[in-house]
Amino acid sequence: MAIDEKTRTELEAAVFRRLVEHLRGRTDVQNIELMNLAGFCRNCLSNWLKEAADDKGVALSKDESREAVYGMPYEAWKAKHQTEATPDQVAAMKKSQAGH
Repeated sequence: MAIDEKTRTELEAAVFRRLVEHLRGRTDVQNIELMNLAGFCRNCLSNWLKEAADDKGVALSKDESREAVYGMPYEAWKAKHQTEATPDQVAAMKKSQAGH
């Protein structure tokens, strides 16, 4: 990419915001499904955000980073949108994590 660092960072930030908004709109897609298909989920994004804040010395709690990704407190999102994982989903998750 032949663009300057500031523009690249702005583009990456815009993509992150779009991904987060997309995931907020797709509450039908469960985190376990994301993990099984893509190897990451909303919690991963919030953890990565917190790690980036920690690296920069920015005060951001785990709850704050989750709210930034979920658009609401995590417990509220779980109560409103999270469903019970099926036995097949749990088995797929265990299988995918066995190699890690």
